[in-house]
Amino acid sequence: MNKTLPISAEDLDRYRNYLRLMARAEIAPHIWRRVEPSDIVQETLFEAYQKQEQFRGKSESEFVQWLRQMLRHNIIDATRAATRQKRDIAREANLGDGSPSKDAANWLAADLTTPSQRMLKAERVTGLADAIAQLPAEQQEAVILHHLQGKSLAELARLLDRSEAAAAGLLYRGLKKLRSIMSEPEQ
Repeated sequence: MNKTLPISAEDLDRYRNYLRLMARAEIAPHIWRRVEPSDIVQETLFEAYQKQEQFRGKSESEFVQWLRQMLRHNIIDATRAATRQKRDIAREANLGDGSPSKDAANWLAADLTTPSQRMLKAERVTGLADAIAQLPAEQQEAVILHHLQGKSLAELARLLDRSEAAAAGLLYRGLKKLRSIMSEPEQ
């Protein structure tokens, strides 16, 4: 990072949408009822603020990886807590395997070869996360489930409790709005 420590809460806040998107991509949909991605992101940002002196990297890319590692640990902890014997969601309803699409999550998180490429990718991914955050909640879910978690249209319809045609329309409107948001010039 170009900024020296201490890192302010405002500095950390610019990663909120990116981390929320990563959390949504990594948390199984059948766990969403018990594990709120925004809560995990808030916990991660608070933890990063408290432990900022432990960050040993020098670049923004290293900082983002440090945040993602904390996020992963917090997701694992929250998932374990939600699936303990008495709270096991699988006992309530099994909605499929819920495994995220590794390709989509890896694409969002992967490093490129040069620092300028990494910075460009970080800006694009952060922009995409910010744009997805602007979508209505149901459109966000449809886009994340289909494009980041790799759910088929039939699975998407079942998870959203809609017909396939309604789920397809939701996904279509979400992608159309996302393209519109992404093509708007920055102010």
